[in-house]
Amino acid sequence: MAGSSDDHATSICSHCDRAIPSSNIDLHSVHCYRNLEKCKVCGDMVPKQFVEEHFLSTHAPVSCSLCSETMDREILDVHKGENCPQRIVTCEYCEFPLPAVDLLEHQEVCGNRTELCHACNKYIRLRESYGHESRCTASSVNNIAESSRNVRAPPERAAAAGGGGGGRRRGDMSQRRLIFTIAITGIAVLLGSLFFQRKPEPTQPN
Repeated sequence: MAGSSDDHATSICSHCDRAIPSSNIDLHSVHCYRNLEKCKVCGDMVPKQFVEEHFLSTHAPVSCSLCSETMDREILDVHKGENCPQRIVTCEYCEFPLPAVDLLEHQEVCGNRTELCHACNKYIRLRESYGHESRCTASSVNNIAESSRNVRAPPERAAAAGGGGGGRRRGDMSQRRLIFTIAITGIAVLLGSLFFQRKPEPTQPN
């Protein structure tokens, strides 16, 4: 029983901090100190011939290929995707790609450009187009409904309007007829008076 307990006993290596069977701790310690070195950054045990390579490939600061800023390798991807001033972004108004550092100045100019709103026939700044579009659409719907109500006249009003137009036309024709009759009568009276005013010439005696 005591021998079995000694076989499972372990000791901690003072170099790599691993639990090693007590029966092998001396042999392990010699090998561990001779061949392995603990990384001062991550604590991994690295073969001594690869310590420098491990540091350069895993922990050495790297430069961003876009802005040349030096940073830890672990945050390089986040930097390039979200924080790098030279990362390429697009303008929300014209979708032109440009570096992020120039975006604000570009959008100040680009957003002040105007485009014709076909709903209201007004020129609207691009920076205001999103809010204007919703307001203008609602206004256009209301205007169309109002125009439809104004154009659609009640049947009885349309009939009355039609009857009034016919009455005016008949009145105009009657007036022209009366003027024509008076003119004809006047001409007849004038001719008759001229005819009766002519006296017969006296006959001379033989």
